[in-house]
Amino acid sequence: MRDEPKRVKLAIIGAGAAGMFAAAAAAERKLPCVLFERKARLGSKVLMTANGRCNFTKDISPDDFLADLGPCASWVSQAIRECPPRRIIQGFRSLGVPLRRMADSRMFPADGKAATIVHAFGDILREANIPIITNCAVRGIKKIGSSFIVENDAFGISAENVLIATGGVSYPKTGSVGDGQKFAKELGHKIVPFRPGLIGMETSDRRITSLAGRRFEDGRAKVIAPNGKTLYDYRGEIDCESFGLSGAAIYNSQRYIMNANLKDFILEVWFAHERLQFRNLRSRPVKEAIVTLGGVSLEDVDSATMQSRKIPGLYFAGEVLDIDGPTGGYNLTLAFATARKAVSAICGRSPKSPFIAQKGNRR
Repeated sequence: MRDEPKRVKLAIIGAGAAGMFAAAAAAERKLPCVLFERKARLGSKVLMTANGRCNFTKDISPDDFLADLGPCASWVSQAIRECPPRRIIQGFRSLGVPLRRMADSRMFPADGKAATIVHAFGDILREANIPIITNCAVRGIKKIGSSFIVENDAFGISAENVLIATGGVSYPKTGSVGDGQKFAKELGHKIVPFRPGLIGMETSDRRITSLAGRRFEDGRAKVIAPNGKTLYDYRGEIDCESFGLSGAAIYNSQRYIMNANLKDFILEVWFAHERLQFRNLRSRPVKEAIVTLGGVSLEDVDSATMQSRKIPGLYFAGEVLDIDGPTGGYNLTLAFATARKAVSAICGRSPKSPFIAQKGNRR
């Protein structure tokens, strides 16, 4: 027979970018919480970002950030303005994390190691005595009266509030397997179908596949309508792969195609004096995508609080929602900002900074 569930103010499900940031924000406000993670360590997907270097944000204004986002910009506007990129940068610097700003404004830890960012969160949570339960897949969330019961295979915890921050369905080996969307659907929320975002596109054209392994930094990709009108134009790296095309210019073009739901389009690529056109290329599978498009419908979530419009006390943050941004630090920033917004709403006031204030440097 199971023991009676222990009660906590906030249960956070998922210890990726959004979950770690939420727990750090809760620690700052001394909000009692517990963090669940189905994998053995924190931040498994964060450790993979930017090939393990962790491009965690972009040093631009909130207006420029939102202008680059596309479909979800108006919905996340308040969260981004309250937790803009430069505030996130300031937060990591306050922890003594050396940073590096690239010429295009992308921000990285100076040592080029994503583990540095994950360890910074781990330090905050350890020093604040935040309970972290790893190797612990949540199996269900039940609303009973004014409380939630968060259950796994061994025990249950009673929580006044629940924040779902489980990510999308890309790279499932990192723990992003769609749990949060499943829980949300079971609790009556609409789920926008999953699609791949920021992923390569397939072609067997020998002009591409014969160059597999080559990267062209000064590339360019255009998305063109059948009538010849340019719909999207992005300058950035293009990588030739055995399956076709990848790199930032391809990723952002592919994201545009998916978000615009284009069925008939031309992808024009420029690199190394080549100018090639391809019609209706197929995207690689969603499990390989940098970001999952789709997720919990924004119609069912209050953008001012990240709280469910259907279940009071239930909150969402990060990629579990139907939000996404281009490559270049946008998606981690979205995770951080929406997580902070949710915790601020639970606490009833905004934290003074994104992180717990620290004395001196950590490293």
